[in-house]
Amino acid sequence: MDSQTSQPSQASQASQSPHTFQVDLRGLVDLLSHHLYSSPRVYLRELLQNAVDAITARRAEQPDAPALVRLFAEDGTLRVEDSGIGLTEEDVHSLLATIGRSSKRADGLESARSGFLGQFGIGLLACFVVAERIRVVSRSARTPDAPPVEWTATDDGSYRVRTLPPEARAEPGTTVYLAARPGAADWLSEERVLSLARDFGSLLPYDVRVGDEAVTDLPAPWDRAYPGPAARRVALARHCHDLFGFTPLDSIELNVPLAGIRGVAYVLPSAVSPAQRAGHRVHLKGMLLTERAEQLLPDWAFFVRCVLDTDSLRPTASRESLYEDETLAGVREALGERIRAWLTGLAAGDPERLAAFLTVHHLGVKSLARHDAEMLRTMLPWLPFETTDGQVSLEEFAQRHPVVHFTRTVEEYRQVAQIASAQGVGVVNGGYTYDTELVEALPSVRPGTVVAELDADTVTAHLDAVDPAVELALSAFLGAARARLDPLGCDVVLRAFHPLSVPALHLDDRAARHEQARADAEEQADDLWAGILGSLRGTAPRARLVLNHLNPLIRRIGSLDDRELIGTATESLYGQALLMAQRPLRPADSALLNRAFMGLLEWATHSDPPQEGPR
Repeated sequence: MDSQTSQPSQASQASQSPHTFQVDLRGLVDLLSHHLYSSPRVYLRELLQNAVDAITARRAEQPDAPALVRLFAEDGTLRVEDSGIGLTEEDVHSLLATIGRSSKRADGLESARSGFLGQFGIGLLACFVVAERIRVVSRSARTPDAPPVEWTATDDGSYRVRTLPPEARAEPGTTVYLAARPGAADWLSEERVLSLARDFGSLLPYDVRVGDEAVTDLPAPWDRAYPGPAARRVALARHCHDLFGFTPLDSIELNVPLAGIRGVAYVLPSAVSPAQRAGHRVHLKGMLLTERAEQLLPDWAFFVRCVLDTDSLRPTASRESLYEDETLAGVREALGERIRAWLTGLAAGDPERLAAFLTVHHLGVKSLARHDAEMLRTMLPWLPFETTDGQVSLEEFAQRHPVVHFTRTVEEYRQVAQIASAQGVGVVNGGYTYDTELVEALPSVRPGTVVAELDADTVTAHLDAVDPAVELALSAFLGAARARLDPLGCDVVLRAFHPLSVPALHLDDRAARHEQARADAEEQADDLWAGILGSLRGTAPRARLVLNHLNPLIRRIGSLDDRELIGTATESLYGQALLMAQRPLRPADSALLNRAFMGLLEWATHSDPPQEGPR
């Protein structure tokens, strides 16, 4: 075989050799500032993080080493000094100038990595968001004989490294110098730096200062000793007001040692929507990670705001949110248990505080109770429900009524509440969020309880029937009334019920309303759709207008002989019953009300009955 064909050519070999990615630093900084980080403020967190990690690394080898971080801001510049592990010239080339490499993976530091804050090695790169030039002067504590080294970089992607004489930095550690980019000087002002440092670093374990101002404030408010429970509650309420801007109803201790979590949950003083995502403050090993952790608690716990410190949860690449993994899922469940335990404790020992809490946040507890039988059992004597007996708990209501009737919608409840109460039928309004689910779950936590949905037939069955002879005598009147309402899909029945002041009651159920909606659509549709809708015709009972024979007005109307006047009066009663039930009116119902009103005015102002107009 020819040697030229058996061996790759030099050109071919060159084309197969590896190439190194070229990084446009300015483009990368733009990506960081506009897409990865939510605000330029994170630059200071990165500086604090690097300083704290350097001290942690040094203390892993020299436990008695000083632990100091000092920040000095002046005229658009910032200097950050730390007493950490420091860097050699080799470290500078390897770590500072290589994007994506972390000092936490350097030889000799791996064993101490669990104590570090950073996980991604982006480090000083974030500082280019506010700075056009970064200068680092460092001296290694691991290699005491190595001279200090200086690394200077600009935002065009270039850097230079040089060694300095020993006197340039006598002690181990690192100093970072930032020079603001145009328009970013405010981010390096002393006032802004102090504010950011306190926000990010108030729980850091080392001595951090901006000038002479202390940044750290330890121990954390939830870890401090107080003279008693009342003093603790007052102090935590003050902390909540300073942090979140509201005075809480109560505070809940969050202590999960297995997950390395300590903190507190503050109960909101006003109701919030379950759909509103709560923003919680999470510190990672003392450094503020995020103020908007949304997935920290179960969805039902939307009535609290948390602040906590952890050493187990993983941050995302931006270190501004939490990574969704099994650890976070376990922490979420454990924190939910702490809030459950707090609720149970209130129910057992402090009913006044529980009542005050439920006045505001009963919806959140109902959301929890529908998935937690034990919580439902605990909260039964306390959770309020709208019923025909007033605002009472399901426990109290079930004790009063052998059958717990309920409606699925607020409209259905309004139809029957007044009448059912007068007949001694107890009804729960299940039309509010979670209420129907909780009523249906009642037998599972209160054995022997009978629960039944209230429908039109059940209500009608509880109304007294009229003597057959009386109904026969009124057959002409009932026939005229039924004929007038038949086009509306409504029957007319005669019953005797209390209260006497109610002349008529409109009853239907969801199936009847669906059938009426289908019939209305069929009437307005073209031939094709009318045929399709006609094939869907159901067998649901029609709505009914129940006339109260005990009401004096119904007795007078029943004695009329004029079919037209009977029809107009029946339409008026139908419209009034709809309005009393607060039902939304269809166009046909609105037209009926207008027609009946005008007809009654005609009868009241003319001796001769008006001629019936087109319908």
